[in-house]
Amino acid sequence: MQTLGDHKLPHFFNYPPYFTLQPVRETREKQIQLWKELILDYCRTQKIFIIGLEEDFPLFSNPAIERRAEWMDKSHRQCLILWHRIKDWADLILRFVKENGLEDSVMTIEEIRSGIESRGTESISDIHGMERTVLVRALKLLENKGKLAIFKGTSTDDEGVKFSV
Repeated sequence: MQTLGDHKLPHFFNYPPYFTLQPVRETREKQIQLWKELILDYCRTQKIFIIGLEEDFPLFSNPAIERRAEWMDKSHRQCLILWHRIKDWADLILRFVKENGLEDSVMTIEEIRSGIESRGTESISDIHGMERTVLVRALKLLENKGKLAIFKGTSTDDEGVKFSV
């Protein structure tokens, strides 16, 4: 059993869907209940009475399964939730490219996240409306693997991607 300091973590802490808000209402309610119980139990055993937004809270990160929340600003007002690993996002993008016959095409980053091609099919539904920060990180990973090239436009709205899958 994994521990965090002297606190024993439940077996499901290393189960990736535990860190992904579940779409089915009953499952999501159970998941939220498990989170509440874990947070309350951890705070009780560690004698924590206040969780500050500006502080890292160890339960909200699990590097073993690469699930975490990252602060987006220095004032710690916004948090980026990575409910897929960046590698998994990159894999979804490649699948999207192949399913839509875009292997040798050029698209803007905005077209990838909000264009007509990213709508409708179950396999790529996560891509439509995807947070730009996450999309760019996944695209950079694919660029490092030689699967595409990112090029700058005159504004962030027309930054482009040339796929070479």
